Amino acid sequence: MKARILLTLVALAFAGASGWYFGHRQSQVPASAGSERRPLFYQSPMHPWIKSDQPGNCTICGMKLVPVFEGEIPAGDGSSVKLGTQSIDVIGVESATVTRQPLRRTIRVAGSIEDDDTAHRRLSAYVEGRIDKLFVNYVGAEVTAGQPLAAIYSRDLLVARSEFAEAQKRTPSPERESILNASRQKLRRMGLTPDQIEKLSGTTGDTIDIVAPISGTILERKVYPGQYVKEGDVLFEIGDFSRMWFVFDAYERDLAWIRVGQSVEIKTPSVPGKTFTAPIAFIDPNLLMESRSAKVRVVLENPHAGTGGDHSRRELLHKLFADGRIEVETEPVLTVARSAVLAPGGTSLVYVLKGEREYEPRHVTLGRVGDEVWEILAGLEEGERVVTTGNLLIDAQAQLDHPQQAPALPVAIQAERVETQQATALSLIQAASAVGAALAADDLAAHNARIVDLHTAAMSVAKELGEPGQRLLAVAHVGPAKSLAEARTQFYPLSMAIAGLAVQWQRQMPALGAGIKVFECPMAKSAVPSADTNQGRWVQAALPLRNPFFGAEMLDCGKEVKP
Repeated sequence: MKARILLTLVALAFAGASGWYFGHRQSQVPASAGSERRPLFYQSPMHPWIKSDQPGNCTICGMKLVPVFEGEIPAGDGSSVKLGTQSIDVIGVESATVTRQPLRRTIRVAGSIEDDDTAHRRLSAYVEGRIDKLFVNYVGAEVTAGQPLAAIYSRDLLVARSEFAEAQKRTPSPERESILNASRQKLRRMGLTPDQIEKLSGTTGDTIDIVAPISGTILERKVYPGQYVKEGDVLFEIGDFSRMWFVFDAYERDLAWIRVGQSVEIKTPSVPGKTFTAPIAFIDPNLLMESRSAKVRVVLENPHAGTGGDHSRRELLHKLFADGRIEVETEPVLTVARSAVLAPGGTSLVYVLKGEREYEPRHVTLGRVGDEVWEILAGLEEGERVVTTGNLLIDAQAQLDHPQQAPALPVAIQAERVETQQATALSLIQAASAVGAALAADDLAAHNARIVDLHTAAMSVAKELGEPGQRLLAVAHVGPAKSLAEARTQFYPLSMAIAGLAVQWQRQMPALGAGIKVFECPMAKSAVPSADTNQGRWVQAALPLRNPFFGAEMLDCGKEVKP
């Protein structure tokens, strides 16, 4: 955004200078044969409200007043700008036709790879007993349906097994079949599979195997050999990793573009060079109040990687960070090039070519914004030509010619709508504030629960900012940490980048700035040795000051940074 502000100031300065230059050049143009051009009045090029009927200097800046001749002021409604041929060549004015075409937009998102929650299975104890042996004793193991996971000693199971064995010894009869069926049902209620029941005949020993109900990956193991369990105690949790979910946040401004069934291209650093493509399967209708976003789900096939001897490993691992890209195209709508629109965050303005070297300012109503064009809802007709290059300098000339009529330009000339900027900024501020609050409370679990939202928000904002967002993008890859020290170390550079943006936003968006607090700690390097300076900044969405780098050790250390 700093780059945009600098570009705008340079453009406005050049615009003022160009106004003086054009006036000065025109004052030097010799009169045509048989006629004498007389100036209508003299005007300050930098302070256009300073006018005089005599040559002189500006009473504010001291610059020489330039003459304004007849034909150089707009005709008609008094708002058009008419330029000479030389002026058009100097400015480099280019125009394009207003046309109907599809809106195309590339939506870039950041999310994580999650397991298919609908394919989870918890294996609980059906009877009381003692776990005598574990056949699978670590998380992450791949198991198949029917594979033994543990051996349990249970008196109830042994009694039921004996009853089933006695029933099998009976002479074949309708009564025998009835008893056998009752025994089978009892064993099924105790957790045995039909295959296990049929193999009970002739088995001995004091334990019976507990087998995996589905094929998948062990996500959680809650028992150890020798542990007594009660009926209903959870022993294992199994997830099916053959299909995974790519889950990301879609912000309000993007929801109008996203539909179930749209294709998403997904990349992750852990599988370099490969792009996974799958359709959107679900869009959560409930928005998250903190970030004003909805969770979106994409279902991905996850085959075995089959590299080396580790044939059990799958390509996509659980909790990976991943980036997605959605290419969207609408039905044809009335459009104009994005570069043609001035002040899209406020009163949207374009300059329409009305005649030879004459340009009319026109207010337009904007709809959706594509990668290269704006949707026009009102203000333009198909076939009209609008200025796409040089319009900023034409507008500066309009302010010189008509200081009372020309619209004031905002700082971010080519920024998107103010409300969109504010929503984007607010989502990042709130996510950073939540992580900072967790660190200030020395709560590692809360940090790990909130850090993914901060990563998602930072990636989204960084990509929208373009070149100014490169610093943010470089430090946006954060994730759960194993300790508070590790969490603070990875949070520091991201917090510094966000705080820098927040100070700019406070200046540019007063409505947003009122809800942002930026604080600075002069001793951050003591808490984060890798910091490149002693200063550590962070943002808060609410008071009081809470230092995330020290937590309870120095909770209120810091001072507010004013914009």
